[in-house]
Amino acid sequence: MKKIIFSIVLSLITWFANAQFSVRLVVTTVATKQNDDIYVAGTFNNWNPKDEKYKLKPFAGGRKSIVIKDVAAGNYAFKFTRGSFDKVECTNDGRDIADRIIDVNADVSQDITIAGWKDDYPDRPKRYTASPQVKVIDTAFKMPQLNRSRRIWVYLPKSYASSTKTYPVLYMQDGQNLFNEQTAYAGEWGIDECLDSLQQKLSKECIVVGIDNGGEKRMSEYSPYDYSLKGAFTTPENKGEGKQYVDFLVQTLKPYIDTKYRTKKGTDFTFIAGSSMGGLISAYAIMQYPQVFGAAGIFSPSFWIAPNIYTEATNFTTIAMPRFFIYAGAKEDATMVANVTKMEAILKTKPRYEVTTQISPLGQHSESYWKLVFPGFYAWLMSR
Repeated sequence: MKKIIFSIVLSLITWFANAQFSVRLVVTTVATKQNDDIYVAGTFNNWNPKDEKYKLKPFAGGRKSIVIKDVAAGNYAFKFTRGSFDKVECTNDGRDIADRIIDVNADVSQDITIAGWKDDYPDRPKRYTASPQVKVIDTAFKMPQLNRSRRIWVYLPKSYASSTKTYPVLYMQDGQNLFNEQTAYAGEWGIDECLDSLQQKLSKECIVVGIDNGGEKRMSEYSPYDYSLKGAFTTPENKGEGKQYVDFLVQTLKPYIDTKYRTKKGTDFTFIAGSSMGGLISAYAIMQYPQVFGAAGIFSPSFWIAPNIYTEATNFTTIAMPRFFIYAGAKEDATMVANVTKMEAILKTKPRYEVTTQISPLGQHSESYWKLVFPGFYAWLMSR
């Protein structure tokens, strides 16, 4: 009897884990610009603000709606836009709103009111919040491996100008979101303010280099392999440019930084970090170049888009002693924690590797949560 009950429970668990649901979002009221196209952007489409597959369609009574099919159980964050994040929804007085959250464990329908659009409030521009320690190296730094260019930021510790010391370097993805509210499209990490105070407490300083993402090229540049998004995420085959991007970091950007600034150049002093797709490419980078990057901060990584990363990790061998800091929030998508613990298990089979994993029970897929985790990551990074 116990075996039968166990079998039934196991079957139910398996069914629920594999179940796919439909999510219906209905915008019932829009404060202004009612005739404009409306898109939904969220964790289910990597926050693409103008994804034609996620454009709402006219619905009865002047409403607009979308039905997203084949969605796995889990928590999803999203917002509505009119095609870009400078036209994202906001409060009726122009203030930013928190991510909308929907809990999917069955077919679900949600009615929504959009109180305002950010571009309705041009008199409330985003503030420039980067500290004096932050500079833009170049607005169009050449990336020969990809035949394009990119804005590059650098944070220098307060002691840099008055000393002759050399410093470790942390390379971080999604540079738009690291230092400056004015350029952040999904919230600012506040890396500069954090390090201004944290480095004094720890007596451990570090240069931080921020590389802007490529906008519409973000998915390709941060994906190590060609990919195809299934089910609710169906798209044509997409070309992964992650190898070329990582080659750019190592072969072009790092030599420039090492020449222009007083850096500690060895593996023990060169780090990489990123979140979501940036977390994926950071994991890939340290496995491709363990002789360059000694540690990686892997925040809420999008391993789901690149299952080959597990094979990469299984086959990964090096005489170096790489360090991995992996974070996930329990309120992200349905597979985030499972994917992170799977990677953790693979890496921990390598006795020379240091693996630290942190799971936040309340963590969501957003900059505001990664900002909270960053001080602990930095303390871990500088603990040697």
